[in-house]
Parts: sequence; C-alpha cells; structure tokens
Amino acid sequence: MRMNTTFCIACLVIAGGAMGAEAKKPAGPSPDARAQAVIDEVEKACLDRSVCMIGRKKAERLAELVREAKPRLVVECGTAVGYSGLWIARELKAAGRGRLVTVEISPDRAKEAEANFRRAGLEKYVTVKVGDARKVVDQIEGPIDFLFVDCGYANYHPILVRIEKKLRPGAVVVADNVGIGVRGMDDYLRLVRSKYRSKTEWFDLELPWAKRDAMEVTVIAAKSEQE
Repeated sequence: MRMNTTFCIACLVIAGGAMGAEAKKPAGPSPDARAQAVIDEVEKACLDRSVCMIGRKKAERLAELVREAKPRLVVECGTAVGYSGLWIARELKAAGRGRLVTVEISPDRAKEAEANFRRAGLEKYVTVKVGDARKVVDQIEGPIDFLFVDCGYANYHPILVRIEKKLRPGAVVVADNVGIGVRGMDDYLRLVRSKYRSKTEWFDLELPWAKRDAMEVTVIAAKSEQE
C-alpha cells in the first residue's frame, strides 16, 4: 500500500513538472495561417518581379525585434508592396496592440501593399501613407516606439534627423541594407554609432540582388544610459 501511494505521488509530481515546464515555454511568433499564406505569396511575387524586399532571414529577425519591443507605434519608411510590413503587422496582431504607419513613395505600390494587408487580415493594424518619407514623417505624431528604415540610402540620415525627437527613449531603430548600401548611408551610420548604442547584424541571404547583407539595430538612448 505504501509503495502504491509513493508511486501515485511521484506520478503527480512528474505530471505537475511536465505541465509547469510547458507553461514556461518561451513565447514565439503566434501562428496566423492567413497572414503566413499572404507573406509566402508576396515573397514569391517579389522574387519573380525583382521587387526588392528584405527576405525571409532578415524578416524573421525584424519580427523578433518587434516582438521583444512590444511597440504601440511602429513607423516604416519604404513599404514597397508590403512584405516587411506584413511581418511587423502580424506581430502587432499577435500582441493584440499597436499599429504600423508605413510610408511608400509610389502610389501604385502603396495600393498593392494595402491590398496585401487586407488579404492577410491585418488592415486594422496598418496605415499606409503615400509620399516622400523625408516629408511624411513630419506628419506622424509620436511617441514612436519602433522605426524601420528601408528606402533610398541617402534618405536614412534626413529621416532620422527629422523623426528623432519623436522617438520614445528606448525606442528601437532598424536600418536595412547596411551591407550593400553602406557607402550611401555613411552619414546615418556615423550618427547612430557615435550617439547611441548600435550594432550591425549580418545575414547570409538567398536573394538575386544580395547574397550577404546587414541591418543596423540601434537603441535610442545615450550610450552612458546603456552601460
């Protein structure tokens, strides 16, 4: 009888431990079959049409950074047809909060991006603005928690300078194409690397226009505050 009682207690302990371990499982991206299907379609279309986009590896990292930041307001400069915006908006939907304001200079591409957001069921979380990001950012009210810059390389510095005062302390800024476009954004990189804690993350890619590229990830706080 004593052995059976001990055995039952042990079973309960093991079962409880298993349930506890499952409850503490790290949170990952929430499955969203509808959004994923559209992401896959848009990725294929970009490759078929040679529409530049960040690609799967950088997109996964971008989504991870958004997930960690838990932003209320994300600004993206360079929508194209919505590929990276789909990854961002899906994270906002999974979190149940936040919105993305994304800026595209081409009216046709902006229209296509809006259609992709609707097809993915993410339109509630996204506002698409058409125009030159260097000017449009003046119309966006802060505070901004997360900024993703992926447009003309010469625009990176002026965009940051114009929007910097609206960034919340601790905001995350991600700049794409820091590998292939480094010469065109030298002024931007010198600014963020001298003023803030900033790091370069490299990726091996399988894209027609780049086999290896990087993103610059910057936290908007004085270096002394982060040491």
